[in-house]
Amino acid sequence: MTRFADITTMGVGGHIAHFVEPTTRVGLIEAVEDADSKGLPLVVIGGGSNMLVSDDPFNGVVVRDARCLITVPDEAAPVEGGDRTVHVNAEAGANWDDFVAFTVELGLEGVEGLSGIPGTVGASVVQNIGAYGQEVATSVESVEVWDRETKTTRDLTPADLQFGYRYSALKASMYAGPGKPADRFFPTPRYVVLSVTFALTHSAEGTVGYGQLAKALGVEVGDRMATADIRKAVLAVRAAKGMLEDPTRYALPDMATAKREANILSDLDRLAALNNQAGIPASSDGLPAPDYNRHSCGSFFMNPILSAQQAAALPEDAPRFDATRPDGTPGVKTSAAWLIDHAGCHKGYKVSPDASAGLSTQHTLALTNRGGASAADVEVLAKAVQQAVREAFGVTLVPEPVCIGVL
Repeated sequence: MTRFADITTMGVGGHIAHFVEPTTRVGLIEAVEDADSKGLPLVVIGGGSNMLVSDDPFNGVVVRDARCLITVPDEAAPVEGGDRTVHVNAEAGANWDDFVAFTVELGLEGVEGLSGIPGTVGASVVQNIGAYGQEVATSVESVEVWDRETKTTRDLTPADLQFGYRYSALKASMYAGPGKPADRFFPTPRYVVLSVTFALTHSAEGTVGYGQLAKALGVEVGDRMATADIRKAVLAVRAAKGMLEDPTRYALPDMATAKREANILSDLDRLAALNNQAGIPASSDGLPAPDYNRHSCGSFFMNPILSAQQAAALPEDAPRFDATRPDGTPGVKTSAAWLIDHAGCHKGYKVSPDASAGLSTQHTLALTNRGGASAADVEVLAKAVQQAVREAFGVTLVPEPVCIGVL
């Protein structure tokens, strides 16, 4: 029987009563509709990279879209008149980094800065993933969804999706407030993503839009360079932070077909090279030794967007960025990682020396399974971090992952 521990990057979570992997569009809709018609708890899961699930058995249905086709309706070349836009459609179950690699290899610009983010294309628009100066929102043209309320398919525009910082109308349908699950559509949005159409630019070069990335590449912010080089640098920077997924997870039976084999092999080679540099021998099965810093949900807490009054109460050296609050009013965004570190929870922090869950030794924003952790162990760590930040700064950190039965 499949467990959430087998299909999530954190590697925790209980047994699943019904695990379904539809291979067709109709099959996906039918699986969702069948669960809804029977009143069963429903989880539509992507790569399992943004999810923390209780250790208790899940007596419902978990649907993972096995469709992963990526197509180019347009010709991948500039058309007459100088329009360099190229549309790319991806089924919701396509692995996100498979999609990024595909577009870079095709000579398209627009998502190269989002390389290495775990998950699927469908999940990318729910969360509005972003990194290194790019957000998925800037490249989305339309999203085809199944509306669980009206039981119809719809094509949603960016205006319909109301994208914001780690936010979309899809995600909003699951919550009654920050971190508070809605009564009806949780932990799966009202709108289940079927496919996404992206509008990218035919160009072998992209813009370096983030300072840390520019430093790694030895260029200035705003410089143009090959998208392949940008992708390579992003993967290296993410690896240095432990913010890539552990490719050895694809050796598990439930993960074997969830990513393209060639890309899995490339990921394994990169991890093996890093391990060699660190003098870490391979595992007995011949795979690279696991990097426990990667056994996480990525960034576990969202960067808080505060009122001007709240921001003024922070120490003078706390990061501050102009932002828009969920209610549309101006706000000030600060760094969750900075707050955590300055509240005394440093890299590698654990609630006790023998705890099996701890902060990444490379990044304070990642809560990690150090081997054998349970969801309860991760929950204890998350609450300890929240309490430390609340006591130090009066700020309540909100988890970024979907938390089912915990927190």
